[in-house]
Amino acid sequence: MSDTITETPPAEAAALQTVKHPLDPITATEITTLKAVLEAAGFAGESTRYSYVMLREPARETLAAFTSGADIPREIGVLVTDLAAGALTEIVVDIPAKAIIHQRSLDPKVDGWGPVLDEDYVAAEEIAKADPRFVEALAKRGITDLDTVFCCPLSAGVFGFEEEEGRRMLRVLSFQAPSADAIHALWAHPIEGVVCHVDLTERKVLRFVDTGFPTVPAQNDDYLDPAIEKRTTMKPLNITQPQGGSFTMEDNVLSWENWSIRVGFNGREGLTLHDIRFRDGDRDRSILNRASVSEMVVPYGEPQPTHEWQNYFDAGEYQFGRLANSLVLGCDCLGEIHYVDATVVDDFCNPIEIKNAVCIHEEDFGTLWKHTDIFTGRSDVRRQRRLVVSFFVTVGNYDYGFYWYFYLDGKIELECKATGIVFTSGRPEGDYEWATELAPQLGAPQHQHMFSARLDFAIDGLKNRVDEIDVKRVPMGPGNPVGNAFTRQITRLETESDAQRVARNELGRVWRISSAEATNYLGEPTAYVLAPEGLPLLLADDAASITQRAGFATKSLWVTKFDRDEMWAAGYTPNQHPGGAGLPAYAAANRSVDGEDIVVWHTFGLTHFPRTEDWPVMPVDYAGFKLRPENFFDRNPTLDVPKDPNGAKCCRSNKIAAE
Repeated sequence: MSDTITETPPAEAAALQTVKHPLDPITATEITTLKAVLEAAGFAGESTRYSYVMLREPARETLAAFTSGADIPREIGVLVTDLAAGALTEIVVDIPAKAIIHQRSLDPKVDGWGPVLDEDYVAAEEIAKADPRFVEALAKRGITDLDTVFCCPLSAGVFGFEEEEGRRMLRVLSFQAPSADAIHALWAHPIEGVVCHVDLTERKVLRFVDTGFPTVPAQNDDYLDPAIEKRTTMKPLNITQPQGGSFTMEDNVLSWENWSIRVGFNGREGLTLHDIRFRDGDRDRSILNRASVSEMVVPYGEPQPTHEWQNYFDAGEYQFGRLANSLVLGCDCLGEIHYVDATVVDDFCNPIEIKNAVCIHEEDFGTLWKHTDIFTGRSDVRRQRRLVVSFFVTVGNYDYGFYWYFYLDGKIELECKATGIVFTSGRPEGDYEWATELAPQLGAPQHQHMFSARLDFAIDGLKNRVDEIDVKRVPMGPGNPVGNAFTRQITRLETESDAQRVARNELGRVWRISSAEATNYLGEPTAYVLAPEGLPLLLADDAASITQRAGFATKSLWVTKFDRDEMWAAGYTPNQHPGGAGLPAYAAANRSVDGEDIVVWHTFGLTHFPRTEDWPVMPVDYAGFKLRPENFFDRNPTLDVPKDPNGAKCCRSNKIAAE
């Protein structure tokens, strides 16, 4: 069997919509109940929209007290926007009680707006194309057929324009499609120099910019060009598991080779993982209560009037969980596959099902361990495997894959894959340091992709602490007579202000999250180590608007005391938020994080100076981090892994195989 999918029978699919646990993803039935409660309370009407419809996860004590078959606590949060009144209300509904239990009004000038709505993209394009200044600017560039022009409305940010305060804004750049059959290739033809600053509140172009950039790049570059001859040298590579995969999935709980992981999904973060445990002998040991990507920001570095404002919060402004792809067997995932469907919510509080939103499979990952004994000549080797839980989203021109890996030896990794099409601009001829030349007059501005992983640790319980560990050279002296010594410098992070740290690769810096109560058999605290990649953090100036709004991206590590409503690295409503929300606000309380119930937030990402090899479609680039056990186990936990059942067959050479 190769490249197979585990099909869910219709009866079982219906059963999966039944809530059995407080952390189960929200269902279509619950969304219907939510909408009815909101309508009964007056939060309905032609101008009412609903965003961030998500499970509000139970308090720690409520979750701990839950037993199978008992009443299931279910609270759903939602941001309600009245477009006509310009009013925002954060609401939490108790679903079993069918009652509103929390309600808070937000001020858009202070708190920002909700995410960009689906209808906003259509409205912004209509508004731009109806503006005579826009039409005239296109005509000056030889464009008279507006049907070939595709507007790209983008989140606006905040830049101190008083006339924008309190208004829902989008900023519109445009591209020209080469033909009706090649709309996907429009990124090769940016209409440079023209920006419409669109006021969605009054449906008008509030400000219009035309820098006079004279031409549209003309070279057609199409990654689907039928003239490209496909290579014929690649022979089939089939992934076969004749007995099926080694994992099981029951009631959203994924089990594989000592791992237990509860799988969730929501429209903002996408994939969420809960109650991550490892079976160690006769104990199910806790590692993480919850893991997700809380936010990502994409700031651009071209300081021209047409691009200086470009920066996007893909989770908070665009709800990238709602943008998840329906994955395709044999293309997105290979092998013995189990797919998980996801239910998200549209702007009118209607459920939407995304088929095959999450892919689960296992894969070989080379050598787990190996040794050849020099005295006896005996050689032993074991193969590493990893469990992969992943999903992919498309946010405009970019596509992002989020891959969580779980290994036989207790390691965990998150790998984020960036692909798709780089955002393009018109580029002046000659030297120009702000954008890479991809084709004549076509540029790709440098930018960053900064992710914030929210890691709610529970290393052998809720009382955890964090140490920063650097390698340390030891000077030659009485205790180091030949100068060969080196050691570690270990610094306890005691408060939230202490625990705002920057990765330093030259020091081999890692952060150790350990239990404040449990030890291994040698008396060492049980722990996991967060190993960062240590790539650049946010590069914008300290005084820049984006630095204030994406404060989380100025530090590699934040540690906060757990609060179930502190979920968002850039705050609850980052769209047009003036700044300071999220992690800087959470950590301002300067609570103790030593031996407490803590959350670790890790910022990581890519700094992308595009290259010609990224065009016309970008090969995957990677960013991520590793979590590895340190003194968590008493010894190597994979001594019981058997030899590969394929035996010598898997190791024979091509020569032997051909005989």
